[in-house]
Amino acid sequence: MANFVGSVHRLGRRLQDLAGYFDFSTDGGTERVTDFASCKRPVLLLYGFFATRRTFDVLERRLRRDGYCVFSLNLGGARRGFNTRGIDDLADYVRAKVERIYGRNPGMGPLTIVGHSKGGLIGAYYVKKLGGWRRTRALLTLGTPHHGTPAAYAALPLAFLARSVWQMLPMSPFIRRLQRGAWPPGVRFTSLYSKDDQLAPFPSTLIETFGLPYIRNVEVEAKGHREFLYKKRVYDALLEELRAGEASTPVKLGKLTVVPGPVRIGAGTI
Repeated sequence: MANFVGSVHRLGRRLQDLAGYFDFSTDGGTERVTDFASCKRPVLLLYGFFATRRTFDVLERRLRRDGYCVFSLNLGGARRGFNTRGIDDLADYVRAKVERIYGRNPGMGPLTIVGHSKGGLIGAYYVKKLGGWRRTRALLTLGTPHHGTPAAYAALPLAFLARSVWQMLPMSPFIRRLQRGAWPPGVRFTSLYSKDDQLAPFPSTLIETFGLPYIRNVEVEAKGHREFLYKKRVYDALLEELRAGEASTPVKLGKLTVVPGPVRIGAGTI
């Protein structure tokens, strides 16, 4: 009986965390204040599954205060912008959008990517599999299930509408494909994780460092999956990693591909 009660309690806590993570506000009101023409320290924010850009409001304000040129992309394409599409598809969208921004603003500095949850997987696929290492100085992930997460099983009823649910299952074919091959040596890679995270539980958030100084796992205090986005101690650890990335060897920016015309995700033009 005690085991049953404990299981119910853990399930309830996980559902509570999940409910707190979802953001049902519209994305249309997101303010765009980034001046790419004078963007020497660009930071791209990639949000997680079924969230919108508004989840980054606190983090974006803090980064701007500390001198970073911050921007995000609408990863949903519908009016609300919910992030449900395939991780590889979204990584390709990021590639196209980043190339267009750099093509129009050649004076921009090397890119740093901060991805929360699924957003970290999008960033990792872009950097490692789609040539994003040519643009990127550092990738920092917040509560990202680099080995997949058991929480994806709870979302399986949505899997036929959201392919990324299948991709985030523990050691899915997508996860195994992403893990193949070496991490690009010119890009700092840091996974910030919490042992109290219920949606991306430890140790699914750990990355293989191979003893390399530019690949790191950093434990932070976050009681829930959403706390990565606003807790001050998490931000302090993130800022330390950002600055460490800036102090590393400069990235030599190279040309990838020119993508003409608007980039479309579903019905939305972004």
